[in-house]
Amino acid sequence: MGNGFIKIIDWYIIKKYLGTFVFTCAIFTVVCVVFDVSEKLDDFLKRSAPFSKILFEYYAGFIPFYLNFLSPLINFIAVIFFTAKMADQTEIVPILSGGVSFKRFLWPYFIASSLIFVITLFANLYVIPHTNKLMIGFENIYIKPVSDNSKTETHMQIDKNTYVYIKSFDNVQKVGYTFIMEKFNGDQLVEKLMSDRIVWDSLKRKWSIENYSIRTVNGLKEKMISGMKKDTTLDMRPVDFQVYDNIYSAMSMKELNSRIEKEKIRGTGVMQLLELEKYKRFISPLSAFVLTLMGVSLSSRKVRGGIGLPLGIGIFLSFTYILFIQFSTMFSLKGGLPPIVAVFIPNILFGALGVYLMIKAPK
Repeated sequence: MGNGFIKIIDWYIIKKYLGTFVFTCAIFTVVCVVFDVSEKLDDFLKRSAPFSKILFEYYAGFIPFYLNFLSPLINFIAVIFFTAKMADQTEIVPILSGGVSFKRFLWPYFIASSLIFVITLFANLYVIPHTNKLMIGFENIYIKPVSDNSKTETHMQIDKNTYVYIKSFDNVQKVGYTFIMEKFNGDQLVEKLMSDRIVWDSLKRKWSIENYSIRTVNGLKEKMISGMKKDTTLDMRPVDFQVYDNIYSAMSMKELNSRIEKEKIRGTGVMQLLELEKYKRFISPLSAFVLTLMGVSLSSRKVRGGIGLPLGIGIFLSFTYILFIQFSTMFSLKGGLPPIVAVFIPNILFGALGVYLMIKAPK
């Protein structure tokens, strides 16, 4: 009798949790889209953005991106809303009075949050990068086109012994200006190439070096040759010189890992951004467990005034959680905090707060 009762309650809580979560996601989606349309409508009309692209590129990326970004807030509000409502309707007291421990009461919550965790993790690794690429591509053409999206004064190491410098790179024409490549044997310079222009050939997938001179050094002997044009294969691509916002969030895990391995050699100064993006994809879904624990512990007690007080506290804490994520990210980028530590800090702090609230929760 008791076991059957508990199973019924488990399903009841799981359905309430997931139903409220989906409903809250839908509400946030409608609100975000309405506000965004009102803000971006002038840009859509000004640049004659096709409706199909607005729908299937921009909003196909916008909605997953913001649902993913706001999922901690949505999850927390959903848990607090229906749990506080259960407490207000005196549904939790009989469960706990019937011999069910508070930890056992948490089981269906963590079953539901595990499902949200798996879906969020899958989306972070395989869906969001693709939809971000659609959204960013649309934004760069129809919303905030960048007249000059090229890096200047770029220094890069492309392998153990080879260093390159490009004064400026035009990502529209795929042309670099004032290109220098130096090859070393240990500390000794063995070859230096200087060129006026370097052009990416997308058909051959090679670089064409124009108006170049090559100086080779062999001990005390030096040799200088020059030419008008030569094709060569280098471990760099035009994408390496793009400066669009959020470009790393549009990379697949394979592209991201490849970029990280190359950055270990190149040292162009974007390692923090790359590692933050990678670790966030794996660690941010843990918020489903952290905020569920906090939400249940905070809202399972019946209070005067109904669900208003726990819901208000929950909204405040969820915004604080998102704020902590932004602060830890800035500390990593500006203060040298290791990216993996920066990504874990909000979950550790709020996880500890969740454990404290669980201990203080009604038994």
